[in-house]
Amino acid sequence: MAKVLSWPAIRTRSLSTRFLLIGVIITFMITLYTFSSYSLHTSEWSSILSPHRQHSSCTPEQWSNGRWVYSPTSDLVNLTRPEQALSLAGFEGCAADREYYWHLGADREEQWGRFPKVSSYRWVPSSQCNVQPLDGAAMVKDMVENGGWFLIGDSISENQFFSLSCLLYPHVRATPNHTKHASYDHAWQQNLYLLPTSPIISEITMPEGFSIENTPLVSFRRVDLLLNGTELNTLYHSSTFSVEPTDLDSQDLRSQYTKAESLFGDEAFWSLSPSEYMPAFLDSPPDANYGTLVVSTAGHWTTTTFGAFRDNSAGEDAGYGIQNVLAFFKVAIRAWAGEVQDAITEYRKNGGRRPKQVVIRAYLPGHENCHNIFEPTENITPWVNTPWNWPWIPDFNTKFQELLSSEFPDIFYLPIERPGRLRPDAHATSDCLHIIAGAGVLEGWSHYIWHFVTREGRRKDLMTPPQTKAALEVIGG
Repeated sequence: MAKVLSWPAIRTRSLSTRFLLIGVIITFMITLYTFSSYSLHTSEWSSILSPHRQHSSCTPEQWSNGRWVYSPTSDLVNLTRPEQALSLAGFEGCAADREYYWHLGADREEQWGRFPKVSSYRWVPSSQCNVQPLDGAAMVKDMVENGGWFLIGDSISENQFFSLSCLLYPHVRATPNHTKHASYDHAWQQNLYLLPTSPIISEITMPEGFSIENTPLVSFRRVDLLLNGTELNTLYHSSTFSVEPTDLDSQDLRSQYTKAESLFGDEAFWSLSPSEYMPAFLDSPPDANYGTLVVSTAGHWTTTTFGAFRDNSAGEDAGYGIQNVLAFFKVAIRAWAGEVQDAITEYRKNGGRRPKQVVIRAYLPGHENCHNIFEPTENITPWVNTPWNWPWIPDFNTKFQELLSSEFPDIFYLPIERPGRLRPDAHATSDCLHIIAGAGVLEGWSHYIWHFVTREGRRKDLMTPPQTKAALEVIGG
């Protein structure tokens, strides 16, 4: 007669099986920890395995698949003083003071008529998104405890830095003080520091070595092209970049192309080498406590900056040779990504324990006729003309996205430009490229990046594998 197991025996065997599975998984994790080529440290495991950082609750695409909703934050019906732009935007104040009212869109009285409407829209992402509300105090606490942000990019990234100084107010102070020092150099680093009088100081767990006085929470450096001029010129003349006939717009250039002596034209730009800003990003308290490098570029990748690629015979519709710039951009960003990833990998091999990651924010092109449009659009407006390199900005973004789709585990691409493309009304008074703080576009970038770095996975190659997830589900019953 077959032996029938009693219920206690079945339960005991089930528990034994579960304990065995737990032992196997723990052994697997210890082995992976010990032999990982990336020297994965305890702090990184806690970051990856914590429920807040492992669960993906809103992809960049889901965030972007939303709409603008009219949601005023003030009872003011018009703007009569520039300082009223703060309350219309829902800001208590802004710590940064460079071009203060220009950043707020209130520097020209003849354009005050677009208020309060321009500050009265809120981005609502896809219903698939589960994103925590935008909270400046919570962002400050996270930046201290888990790492701040280092923004590198052009003046659009500076727009975002100013907006952050408003979102994080009154918990931060800014340097340098542009009110006291009227002269300004675009190469100067701008910083936000934790304010000693912030009411949330007692709620923050300070990392070892963190200095309220000297450790920045957020920094911005003007880096238009990601690499410096010497590096780009060397790359252009190297065998790494060979101009193929299909890369060129002009029939004349296809038949014969000789590299110019200098890559650059007459247009000014500011840029640095990764060898200058990566050591700052990877530094430790009290000098630095960054966790995320926020990068965006494309606006200065033009045929006027890169004069060697200028082809007047190609004509305006072909961007005067912009495809030549795109071909070089593809080579340059691969070189840049390799150098940045190598620096992070070396940091870990040398014992670096703090989580480090890079996010690429898709670049936002400008809008035509922006100052005659006074509300968001439902669809992206097609181009009528070809101003600067704006119609080709999506092509630059695509090249970055393709590059990062499978390589460079610590560098993430965030295609979150669509909300901004639906806001032709949100530009600065002076032009149709820069964005004003308080309109929701810049704040949306910071909101999603904050979500991404606190709720999404830290590394592409260290997400929980499917087989491990299945085993954990078995254990959980």
